[in-house]
Amino acid sequence: MRTQTHAISAPHANAAYQLSSFHFGTPGAGKKVYIQAALHADEVPGMLVAQFLRRRLLELEAAGQILGEVVLVPAANPIGLAQAIHGAPFGRFDLTTGTNFNRAYKHVADELKLSLAGLLNDDAAHNVATIRAHALASVARWQPNTDAEALKKILLGMAIDADIVLDLHCDNEAVLHIYAGTPLAAAVAPLSALMGAHAVLLALAAGEEPFDEACSRLWWDLDAHFEGRHPIPPACLSTTVELRGEMEVGYALAERDAEALLAFLAHSGVLAADASSLPAELPAPLCQPTPLEGVEPILAPHAGVLVYTRDMGERLQAGDAFGDLIDPVTGATTTLRCTVPGVFFARSGHRHVLRGMNVGKIAGATAFRAGKLLSQ
Repeated sequence: MRTQTHAISAPHANAAYQLSSFHFGTPGAGKKVYIQAALHADEVPGMLVAQFLRRRLLELEAAGQILGEVVLVPAANPIGLAQAIHGAPFGRFDLTTGTNFNRAYKHVADELKLSLAGLLNDDAAHNVATIRAHALASVARWQPNTDAEALKKILLGMAIDADIVLDLHCDNEAVLHIYAGTPLAAAVAPLSALMGAHAVLLALAAGEEPFDEACSRLWWDLDAHFEGRHPIPPACLSTTVELRGEMEVGYALAERDAEALLAFLAHSGVLAADASSLPAELPAPLCQPTPLEGVEPILAPHAGVLVYTRDMGERLQAGDAFGDLIDPVTGATTTLRCTVPGVFFARSGHRHVLRGMNVGKIAGATAFRAGKLLSQ
């Protein structure tokens, strides 16, 4: 294992931040995998999963069972980890700029559409290598103006040339679910089956440039730009894995998730076939992919006490009730219902909510939304 320390802060800054990454295997020997946890620094489950991953990767590296390169960043946001408001961790947004740490990554395809002119040919492998070299150069040219942008540049620089990118997050309260680009539906299916995902949410562009799309969307954007004149595969399987809810932090669950991720890497040829508990046959998936445009976010119509009457992971029909919202003064009760059929996959961790707060998400099979598709 090689450890790298990356300086984030500019000289003479009021605070100094640094990022640590751990590198296993041999660069260039096979596929490159990039795994990071807690980009939203108050989303803790992934950081515990990363501890089990690091332990197992050390063992696998010593046994010569890593067939490529694995980069692990167990705490991807030291800036957010240092933030708190009145004793409460606050790691989703940068307090200096107000920017979400998982938004506003550089979309390098805009530059590559120009820089790649005349350099691609009929050899897909050549095109992939050329695009990756240009993508790395584009990230290197990024001039950050803040510590948060400097962090984003470092993370993207480690990930943008990877074959597989796993960005470990969690929701407020949720069952396990996965976000990925629409062209990656088949490639992400084994991960969904091994992790036991209850929803796989696909989009060509979710809006506002999240990290996973900064690594993957450039491939189909470039393919569309060059209009099929050159073979450009979706060469980066980049996903956001939502590890249930933010309070689901325990050894048994984290170890199980780590082993499932390792089984996926073995399935993908990054680890030796006997390096993990990869089953002889993949388990049956718990869900079929659905469009991110089909997710119904349900907002509280007024303030009140929130009581859920359905469990997460249940399949609801249009019009089904999933909770009640009770005015604590008058006792008036509003029944909360979905308007689309689908999986009830996420909900609020608060039990008193204000008007307009998101209280539930339903993964429907029919697209009906557009624009900014991710929650803030």
